[in-house]
Amino acid sequence: MKKVIHTENKIINIWVVEDNLRYRKSLAGLINSTPGMHCVHSFVSCEEAIDILRTDNTPEVILLDIGLPGISGIQGIEKFKELSPTTLIVILTIYDDNDKVFDALCAGASGYLLKDSSPEKIIDAIKEVLAGGAPMNMKIAHKVLELFAQFKKKKSDYGLTEREKEILQHIVSGLTKQQIADKLFLSFHTVNTHLKNIYLKLS
Repeated sequence: MKKVIHTENKIINIWVVEDNLRYRKSLAGLINSTPGMHCVHSFVSCEEAIDILRTDNTPEVILLDIGLPGISGIQGIEKFKELSPTTLIVILTIYDDNDKVFDALCAGASGYLLKDSSPEKIIDAIKEVLAGGAPMNMKIAHKVLELFAQFKKKKSDYGLTEREKEILQHIVSGLTKQQIADKLFLSFHTVNTHLKNIYLKLS
C-alpha cells in the first residue's frame, strides 16, 4: 500500500470522476505521488461517486470529467454540492469549450483544467482552488459580463461591483491576474478574491 506523505499534518482528500480508465489511473497516480495529497477514491461515473459521498468522508476536491455518460459532469456538480457544499470541484475537459466551462462555473465549479495539461499544471490548479483561486480566461470573462448585463435588466441584486467589472474587462483584454494586480495596485490575492466573489454570484 502506498505511503501517504504528510504536509503540515494535513492530507488533502481528493476524488477523481473520469470514465477513461487510463486517464483516471494517471490522475490518481499523480495525486498520490504529490506530498500532502491523496486520491482516496476514483470513479467511472457521477452515480458511483454520489453513492459513496452519501456515506464516506467528504473530499476537499473533486476532479470531475465534464463529458460523462449518464449523469453529466455539469449535472453532477449540483448533486455533489447538495451533499457536500464545501467540496471544491475542478472540471476536466478535452478542449477549451467555453460554453460548457461557463455552465459548469454557473453550476458551482471552482475551476477547470484541460485534460492535456501538464502534471505540474494539474497540481498547481488543485493548489490554486484550495487557496481560494478562481481561474478564468478572456472568453469566459466576456460571457460573465454579458450574463450580468442581462441580470441587471431584471434584478439589480445580481449586479457586479465596479471593481469586479474592471477586473473582468482586463481579463477580456488578455491580462493575467498578476498583470491586473500590478495595474490596479492590488495584491494577487485580492484579485483572486474578487474573481471568487464573481463565481459565487454566478452560482
